[in-house]
Amino acid sequence: MKLRRRTPDQQPSPLTQPAAIHVGARTLTLPNAVTASFAVTGYPREVGAGWLEPLLTYPGHLDVSLHIEPIPQQIAAMRLRRQLARLESASRSDAQHGRLQDFAAEAAADDATDLADSLARGHGRLFKVGLYLTIHAYTEPELAAEVERVRALASSLLLDAQPATFRALQGWTTTLPLGADSLNLTRTFDTTALAAAFPFASPDLTTEIGETSVLYGLSATGSGVVLWDRYAQDNHNSVVLARSGAGKSYFTKLETLRLLYQDVEVAVVDPEDEYARLARAVGGTCLHLGATGVRWNPFDLPASHGPRDDVLARRAMFLQTLIATMLGGQPTAQARATLDSAILATYQAAGITRDPITWTRPAPLLADLVATLTESQEVADPAGAELAAQLAPYVSGSYRELFNGPTTTPPSGHLTVFSLRDLPEEMKAVGTLLALDAIWRRVANPRDRKKRLVVVDEAWLLMKEPEGARFLFRMAKAARKHWAGLAVITQDAADLLGSELGQAIVANAANQILLRQAPQAIGAVGDSFDLTDGERQFLLTAERGEALLVAGPASRAAFHVIASLSEAELVTTSPEYLAGLDESAPLPPTPPPPPTSLTDTTDTDHNNHDDEEEEEGDPL
Repeated sequence: MKLRRRTPDQQPSPLTQPAAIHVGARTLTLPNAVTASFAVTGYPREVGAGWLEPLLTYPGHLDVSLHIEPIPQQIAAMRLRRQLARLESASRSDAQHGRLQDFAAEAAADDATDLADSLARGHGRLFKVGLYLTIHAYTEPELAAEVERVRALASSLLLDAQPATFRALQGWTTTLPLGADSLNLTRTFDTTALAAAFPFASPDLTTEIGETSVLYGLSATGSGVVLWDRYAQDNHNSVVLARSGAGKSYFTKLETLRLLYQDVEVAVVDPEDEYARLARAVGGTCLHLGATGVRWNPFDLPASHGPRDDVLARRAMFLQTLIATMLGGQPTAQARATLDSAILATYQAAGITRDPITWTRPAPLLADLVATLTESQEVADPAGAELAAQLAPYVSGSYRELFNGPTTTPPSGHLTVFSLRDLPEEMKAVGTLLALDAIWRRVANPRDRKKRLVVVDEAWLLMKEPEGARFLFRMAKAARKHWAGLAVITQDAADLLGSELGQAIVANAANQILLRQAPQAIGAVGDSFDLTDGERQFLLTAERGEALLVAGPASRAAFHVIASLSEAELVTTSPEYLAGLDESAPLPPTPPPPPTSLTDTTDTDHNNHDDEEEEEGDPL
């Protein structure tokens, strides 16, 4: 290209000043680089998922361009018939003249027959695909070395990369994001082979992508994306382990937000009030147990699950468990009998009996139970008088705020968050028990089957409470039967892996997410999850947001969590960001989840009837 010279007094315009390139036989010289382009003309007979990954992750400056053009069905069928006719004719000619069998032609004939059958049945289509490479370097010697490395890599993949001789300019423009194939050196692909060449396919994960798949992030070892569907696994439980500050809550809230888009109902036990902003943004329900004006009536009767479901009896048994937790220990046999009679008498005084018609009437309060126990004192029942005295702080004392009235906000909606931060330490166990009971009632309702996820953040706090640890254990075993998953998030691996209940929870989690680990815990974590030396080193040196997905020996992938700007603003726990946040300002708009699906499923698992009968019981 010949450029016009300018006089010194003329000022060049940055918009009109032309660029110069030198086109050679096989190279193209740019102002600051030298390039060489290649067209892939030979392919292996069979390929697997992510077979382009080595080229896409090449450490040098390599442009990979994939041009796809669908072939009309009629033209594809006509070409396949012609190809089959030629191959059959060649095979018969060889047989008539006594020549040796051409095994390559036989393989090509088999492939063409399979393609024709798939095309006729509508199971796939044919495409013209062109794969082109452009290698960049600063100097020609560097380019020659890069060319040798790229061609060797292509050869290891059984790809034949031929240089674009005397068409270097056309090869360079073909690999630019212009959508123009100037070389037109294509190969016919079927749908399966083309899908395997998808640039973002991850060869590390063998599971299929389902309707509730969630984007976890970008692969840490390649250019693919990590999509995972927890509801396509053997069970839907997950365990997230990481040291403080590694990004476990950020990742969990991001997955929660993206599952809401897939019509999954989520309930969260939040000890640190980290999910309130997310709940407000998506129109969820956030119950701040212990906050001023928030009340919870444990006497509320849950919805009936059928004509044989004695809701009143189940609620009476739960109230006994709740009151035992309030009193800090199991009452005596006489006290339990007195308490049971008092609970039923309290319901009867409110007009609620074993008749299901009465179950919709307003429920009594804890103060009514104390009044009933006080009345038992008049008939010389010392156990009732002692129970009434022990429950006085929850009715008229320092802890009365939570139970002093009907329930203010019923737990409902697509996202329900039970925030326990405002509860005093003496009330943590009681508040946790109330939250877990409400969650289990929704999960175990056979008349409302839908995909659900129960998130227990900072599970090490819950594991300290006997009732909380028992709930996690039972939920981990029984959640799948109710189309639900349990997500356990903790930063204390020793508390989870050092107990039998914790090990059982991990064993029943088909999805395991590991973020950065402390050197003191990597040994126990590595042994429990059967990590290789490379995986242990990755977890010791992982940056914030880098994680390892472990779903059995065949599905393991390291990834980096990614989020959009609006998502990051909702799920971040950065103190610097939250300190400067104006809570009165409106939150970023987030699209609401889709309407509730009417689709229902029936569990057809009839194996191990004895265990199933035990797991179907109330975990509390």
